Amino acid sequence: MFSAVLVKYLNLSFYIILVEKVELAEIIIKKLDAQGRVAIPAAWRRGWKSGKVILIRRGRKIELSPVEPMAPSRLFDSIEIANDVDFTDSHSLKRALAERVAY
Repeated sequence: MFSAVLVKYLNLSFYIILVEKVELAEIIIKKLDAQGRVAIPAAWRRGWKSGKVILIRRGRKIELSPVEPMAPSRLFDSIEIANDVDFTDSHSLKRALAERVAY
């Protein structure tokens, strides 16, 4: 990740200098058990609000992120569908949701 820094010199000309943002990483080598499991250090898990994680495979790499719980009320009114949908008809509702996702 790069961030731009604007520097003004005495001759009143401007230059953009790219500065790399450095994130320090803590690295631990762990051995997989016979079932392919790995233990995440307790210090890393401290502060997680859930015992669930998201695994994302990108080629030969695996990204792991904790799942933060969300109140169902945060999803209220988060999906917009057409006004003419009959909410009492589950087929009509499913069709409207599928059309919403399609575009």
